[in-house]
Amino acid sequence: MNRSLQWDIFCKVIDNHGDIGVCWRLSAELATRGHRVRLWVDDASALRWMAPEGCEGVTVLPWLEPLGMNMLRLHAAPCDVLVEAFGCEVAPEFIATCADQISDTDQKPVWLNLEYLSAEPYVERNHALPSPVQRGPAAGWNKWFFYPGFTPATGGLLREPTLLDRQAGFDRAAWLAARGIAWQGEKLVSLFCYEPPALAGLLTQLSQHGLDGQPVRLLVADGRASHAVKAVLNDEKWLQPRQDGREKLSISYLPLLSQIDFDHLLWACELNFVRGEDSVVRALWSGQALVWQIYPQADQAHQVKLQAFLDELDAPASLRHFHAAWNNLEDQVPALDPGAWSAWTATARQRLLSQDDLCTQLIHFVAHHRQPTP
Repeated sequence: MNRSLQWDIFCKVIDNHGDIGVCWRLSAELATRGHRVRLWVDDASALRWMAPEGCEGVTVLPWLEPLGMNMLRLHAAPCDVLVEAFGCEVAPEFIATCADQISDTDQKPVWLNLEYLSAEPYVERNHALPSPVQRGPAAGWNKWFFYPGFTPATGGLLREPTLLDRQAGFDRAAWLAARGIAWQGEKLVSLFCYEPPALAGLLTQLSQHGLDGQPVRLLVADGRASHAVKAVLNDEKWLQPRQDGREKLSISYLPLLSQIDFDHLLWACELNFVRGEDSVVRALWSGQALVWQIYPQADQAHQVKLQAFLDELDAPASLRHFHAAWNNLEDQVPALDPGAWSAWTATARQRLLSQDDLCTQLIHFVAHHRQPTP
């Protein structure tokens, strides 16, 4: 199990960078644990700001059709573990080359389909099930479904062994000062969202009441979140004079953050509004109060996924109500309850820490299923 293996992870960037974010975190963690990783991605541009320093042991390669000269790398270092991230289909010439190499290595690659994160019941039912390959050069192989999740019967969540130690040594004031944020002791709230209809209501609540009655500085992520906030602030209704003023809310707009600095942002804030799969996991590990905007789907399937998440982690009623408004299920924006929500996150984090992380489980799974070809 301690042997260094060659992992080939394939990722197609759909939108919003969550897919490449998860694949990069996994690749970097595998490399940190002594493995070699080739990350094949059709658009690696986000890694310039997401992981500007790269990671020793991870090679990022362009996923083109066909793969062309990069196939020489496979001949030089045969694949031990093949990962299709989020249902993408590996290039057929890659599979064919892997099959041709079996006679030389006497070892099939372990082929994994790394699925999306969900707390729905089907995850436990389908986790670690094989899907026999019926045709093509890999006929007779198994492709294994691997589901991240929130229970011991799933594949767990991405988490570095050093994460909590790094958080314990984090200097919030120094980090804010280094980013030019003139923090005067206000409550800090991060905002990483799409365009929730409830955003205007949230900004109004923060401007009138702050957080726990204290002034708030809102730290807004670059991209869709910052555009959404500016659209609200430029709206005529918002610009109308208010008797109570807006002295309890100040706003700082952030540049694009690396994954390391995104963790720092979450650690710095008393309340984190996050979106998508990667950031909700990082918000859980932060131990701070969180609100999740789940990626909206046309058939409303995301609402079932959201409720399963809240049910599995036993969210309090106030947090459920706010999630309903934040995810466009209710019109009224209820009051913030950061004390109850932070206690909930701390409890959920402690429970999740008792489970093996995703990378550890993947390594164990691969070690168990690597068997010589008969």
